[in-house]
Amino acid sequence: MLSLRMLRTLHAVARSGSFALAAERTALTQAAVSLQMRGLEEALGRQIFDRRARQVALTREGREICAKVERILELIDELPARPEDTIHGSVIVGAVVSVIGALSLAVAHLKTEHPELEVRLTSARSTELARMVEEGDVDLAVVVGNADGALHESLAWTPLYEEPLMLVTSRAMAGSEVLNGERGEVRRILRERSFLRFDRRVPTGAVIDEALRTLGIKPQEYLELNSIETIVSLVRNDVGVSVLPVLHNGHWHDDPNLRLIPLCNPPFMRTVGMIHRKSNKRTLLFNTLAEMLR
Repeated sequence: MLSLRMLRTLHAVARSGSFALAAERTALTQAAVSLQMRGLEEALGRQIFDRRARQVALTREGREICAKVERILELIDELPARPEDTIHGSVIVGAVVSVIGALSLAVAHLKTEHPELEVRLTSARSTELARMVEEGDVDLAVVVGNADGALHESLAWTPLYEEPLMLVTSRAMAGSEVLNGERGEVRRILRERSFLRFDRRVPTGAVIDEALRTLGIKPQEYLELNSIETIVSLVRNDVGVSVLPVLHNGHWHDDPNLRLIPLCNPPFMRTVGMIHRKSNKRTLLFNTLAEMLR
């Protein structure tokens, strides 16, 4: 039987040119994507894919069908939500890794109050999520704001909260030193201790790099990683120190194995916000999630 989910999955496959990438964008397994596409071909009685090719290739009929599916999805997105009940139906929500835990809890509470709501969660980098929302593969995403504020004209931005950048050390290291957050002291710690840097290719890493350059601090580089949680775990074990945004729901101030030291006053901030397509009118759902995350 033909379903809207099949059409959205076909759209993702056509846009990405890969069953594997489409699986990531739709929060499905690759096997589920393949199964849906075979089911779609059977429902339509048409061969959409040329399976003789090494990579995903559309047949002539497949290209014609994809063009029609894109128009169908655009029309569906333009349909007005029912004003008396907009928190229902199916939605795909994305988030950067450092927010996915808090988002999962918010969605769990939301589903308890609105059992007709079907949510699929996916995680990726901010730039990837922005592209997925723009292309319609994800309905909304929680991402880190770019320093230049650049956003595609089709997307709407809702700021959620800010997280201050701080020097993060182990309590064991801090116990032997007087740490009052003076810039000279921060500079000395970063010069003498192994520095665990967050990935400079993503917005959070760029914010951290800009803060260090602005303050004229050149840390003793040791490792560059793409997981805030992994870096914090290494800091706890006194492997090194780091400069990180203090996560909104991280409870780091209560962690007996961590010490947080201000870089400067006022602090540099990482901005976390929510993006969705302007044409997507599920306003009540978006606003409810935003308030829960705040």
